[in-house]
Amino acid sequence: MDRLRGLVELTRPVNAIAAGVLTLIGAYVAGGIATESFQAGMAGAATVLAAGAGNTINDYFDREIDRINAPDRPIPRGAVTPREALIFSVVSFIVAIVLAFTLPTLAIAIAAVDLVALIAYTELFKGLPGVGNVVVACLGGSTFLFGGAAVAGNDLAMASSNLAVVGTLAVLAALSTITREIVKDVEDIVGDREEGLNTLPIAIGERASLSLALACTILTVLVSPLPYLLGTFGIAYLVVVIPADVILLLASVESFRDPTAAQSHIKYGMFLAAAAFVAGRAVPLSL
Repeated sequence: MDRLRGLVELTRPVNAIAAGVLTLIGAYVAGGIATESFQAGMAGAATVLAAGAGNTINDYFDREIDRINAPDRPIPRGAVTPREALIFSVVSFIVAIVLAFTLPTLAIAIAAVDLVALIAYTELFKGLPGVGNVVVACLGGSTFLFGGAAVAGNDLAMASSNLAVVGTLAVLAALSTITREIVKDVEDIVGDREEGLNTLPIAIGERASLSLALACTILTVLVSPLPYLLGTFGIAYLVVVIPADVILLLASVESFRDPTAAQSHIKYGMFLAAAAFVAGRAVPLSL
């Protein structure tokens, strides 16, 4: 049972399920979740499995760093062996790929790019200053694009229309994810330095990194009203997105004194921002 709990824990189930929910939000915002419910469900399930597999492979490669930064993780504490984690990740990736192949061509293409990025992240990108943060941010934003493409069929005109609707959501998610990833790098700086990684805080300093994260949040806040200003969504969107902006700003400022608490609060702001898009799609413009 401890091994089973360890395997589930490796996937970071809350984060993996959240990624699936974001994919479903992308499908909903694109307007196809009701008419293309099977494709939306397959996309959501594939995202959960791929995100879980990505988290697991990340722990596999990070097992030495985690002995310092997170000794209570399943591999460092001995609940799961590195080999078991690797096999579990590969199987999860395979099932996610099978599910993705039930989807339209554009969705498959997005899934393929994301899969390569997930596998390559820890070994190739994580230790490059800022590059790893951008990769993770693009993966976060792509969940919405994946959901939008999944319900578009193989009609390129419809797919383009769907992606245009969810595009702003993807950009906002990517920008806020960059902020959170930078703050997390500051939080993990001791273990990353011990392992010889050259993350952004190690390369340019903690305060400069947090200042860059704050700048990304400010840009997120400036971009967030666009769906309302362009007439895509009505006042319901604005009512929900403004509190999300406030949470993101306050958390980014908080990161200068408490990165651990801040990165958690940033996540709350990101989910509230996603809820704003749901509200914007649910409430007619005339209201």
